[in-house]
Amino acid sequence: MFNIFKHCLIIFCLYSPVVPAVAAEEKDDITDVDAAIASYITERRKDQFTTSPGYAVFPYPYSLPGLGSGIGLVGGKMNMADSYTDAYAIILGGEVKGFAGGISDIHIIPQKLILDIGYSDISKVQFMSYSSRGMDTLKDDFRLLDLSDTVYYGGRMTATFFDRRLELYGGWYRGASQLDTIRDKDGNIIIDAQDAVREWTKTTLVGTRLDLTDDYADPRRGFRLNITRFATPPSDSGPDFYVMDYSMTAYLPVGRFSTWAFNFLRSDATVKQQGETDPINLQNQQGINCSDPSLTAQQQQFCIEVINNTIANNTYGTATSMGGFSYLRSYPQGRYSGAHTQFYGTEFRWNLTDESTPFNLFIMKDVRTAIQVAGFFEMASTADTRGELGDTWRESYGVGIRMVTASGVVFRADMAYGHEGFEPQIFIGYPWEL
Repeated sequence: MFNIFKHCLIIFCLYSPVVPAVAAEEKDDITDVDAAIASYITERRKDQFTTSPGYAVFPYPYSLPGLGSGIGLVGGKMNMADSYTDAYAIILGGEVKGFAGGISDIHIIPQKLILDIGYSDISKVQFMSYSSRGMDTLKDDFRLLDLSDTVYYGGRMTATFFDRRLELYGGWYRGASQLDTIRDKDGNIIIDAQDAVREWTKTTLVGTRLDLTDDYADPRRGFRLNITRFATPPSDSGPDFYVMDYSMTAYLPVGRFSTWAFNFLRSDATVKQQGETDPINLQNQQGINCSDPSLTAQQQQFCIEVINNTIANNTYGTATSMGGFSYLRSYPQGRYSGAHTQFYGTEFRWNLTDESTPFNLFIMKDVRTAIQVAGFFEMASTADTRGELGDTWRESYGVGIRMVTASGVVFRADMAYGHEGFEPQIFIGYPWEL
């Protein structure tokens, strides 16, 4: 715990200017003291609550190994009806069917209390399950888990103060899924689950955000700190555990418009009560038999590795994973997982323009405020025990291009490279913010 706050203190002290001491006898007027202190806090360069409207609608082709392919439709409407509220949705068609959507920035109390809600219902979804947790697996050393009847919903409430410089938030999320099939990496069926239990999970979160930057949505200078506690009570067989995330980002201005960003993340899971760790009981719950004589020795081993990952989660809990759109971008979502995670990232954001240009491309309408080219480098380690954390690191680096809009949306396309090759990404929002 001390090391986490030490990192925070070092970054803050290195970046923040020293506020000069003001003797009481020299300053009789308290408002002068307030003004002196305020002068050292980075000013916001624009209004933090805008009602500039925008929308985007575009096709989303997909291809999922072992499941099939198809095309979806993604859409969003920002600042609807001259309000702060956004709505978004994705509809999947083809061989995978489902829907996900939500409404964000619902101002219960204008500019003070904000609600976000979301819901998804996917008929079939697929996840990669590597042979073990931690950092020591190979690129192709994974199995594919088909889950059905997957539903997830919840919401988050945020109280915001001082022009969004301080926020307190809490959230509640619930989800369910059922194991259908375990496949090898090529999509071939290893074992079909029979009458697997449809497991429900619940997560609550509370946290705070200190934002001493020049802009909440598109920071170019300043410092930001997020502290979040995620609590997961026991499910049908899962553990009772919580995760503490500490994320710190410094933004150093470069020239008039560009910035150099540095991020540090530490995530730790603490188990209050272990979940089920008996492999036979877990196999029965999932409707599979890893000792089935019809399976080859290799297939039996693949099946056991899936169960062993569940045992590791039930024993140690799971902290924030690495890989995907936000951390270690050259690796697939959830590539590296464990009970403890440490991440460092840096990104140079070169703003080619600083503007206010309306555009209307039929499928997209908004006001462009910046076009940005970025170069980034990231490194992370994750492990189930604190003693092993840092023994093995993985790196990711690459380039990207972004378009920042007045409605508060950042459209991002990155090309990342790492130990396992290239990973292209198209996403909305800056990294390190999920």
